[in-house]
Amino acid sequence: MFTKRQGIVVWFQHMKNLRKLKRLGHLVYASKKKKYALIYVNQEDLEDVKKQAENFHFVKQVEYSYRPEIEMEFEKKKMPFEKQNELESYPKTS
Repeated sequence: MFTKRQGIVVWFQHMKNLRKLKRLGHLVYASKKKKYALIYVNQEDLEDVKKQAENFHFVKQVEYSYRPEIEMEFEKKKMPFEKQNELESYPKTS
């Protein structure tokens, strides 16, 4: 149902060439100061889009986003047993 997508970070030299990068995928963010753009593409087309971006003369470097590799399910922080007992002994306020 949903297509797997991944971000690509493209470091470039000039903002005026940003239109060419828009054709590669969905442009999410572009930084004028640091001169990079974040583009989302389908994971099946990832290698092809990276090669296309590297072939542009104004592109310095192309990197993959690490977002798909990071586990996004977090657990609650567990308190030590002593602190948990101290918090339970305090009167509850409403």
